[in-house]
Amino acid sequence: MRCPFCNHPESKVTDSRETLEGRVIRRRRECLSCQARFSTYEQAELFRVSVVKKDGSHQPYDRKKIETGLRKAFEKRPFDQGRMEKLIGAIEYTVAEKAKKNQIASRDIGTIILDKLKDVDEVAYIRFASVYQSFGSARGFRRVLEKFDQ
Repeated sequence: MRCPFCNHPESKVTDSRETLEGRVIRRRRECLSCQARFSTYEQAELFRVSVVKKDGSHQPYDRKKIETGLRKAFEKRPFDQGRMEKLIGAIEYTVAEKAKKNQIASRDIGTIILDKLKDVDEVAYIRFASVYQSFGSARGFRRVLEKFDQ
């Protein structure tokens, strides 16, 4: 691993810890040249998944798209970065489980996100659902709100 500060090609691991329920390993490293310390993260590469869009086109899975949608849903909500990472991790593992032949429909990803959000934050769920389900009127909001009253 190259040092991000001096670009020296060698470093030593000073500490390793599991994060995100053992799905990611955080390694604390020290450069052998300049003694700078930095962290690296190691996780299994699961996503060679292709997302099938509504129009039938295919795109590679992009974690950033999910993260952007969730950040908008949680805007001005009490939700920290650690919980966000756990939520995205849970979503990604469900996507990986449900992908058939390394493909999954974009609407299935949206449904997975809504299922996870329902248990985490009702306001974020409604915000995400309003975009995902393209609410055109207050009636759409009412239908979603009624789900929580049951």
